[in-house]
Amino acid sequence: QVQLVESGGGLVQAGGSLRLSCLVSGGTFDTYTMAWFRQAPGKEREFVAVHSRFGSLRYYRDSVKDRFTISRDNAKNTLYLQMNSLKPEDTAVYYCAADGMVVWMSASKYEEYDYWGQGTQVTVSS
Repeated sequence: QVQLVESGGGLVQAGGSLRLSCLVSGGTFDTYTMAWFRQAPGKEREFVAVHSRFGSLRYYRDSVKDRFTISRDNAKNTLYLQMNSLKPEDTAVYYCAADGMVVWMSASKYEEYDYWGQGTQVTVSS
């Protein structure tokens, strides 16, 4: 059974940085398209960033471009999200997601992913 476990969340002041990690077990990590989503209170889950399973294709939502960097280490079965210049509007629970059958054109849609972590809270104070 595939399991995803996020870590690295916390409380940070605006302008600060955090690095989230997502450890994947029970599956074949290097065959999965990996993504980060987030959900703020009272809002729908939204796409943040995605990394292709082959090569180094990456795609970000506009509001985090140039501030966030998604990366993966296949040897460690781990996905990362480096978040810099954090803003209060980045406050949310951050989830990692995985799937081996994602079509790249649809990679920002949460319905495309079968496997999810439990989430890690990121709070940015102003």
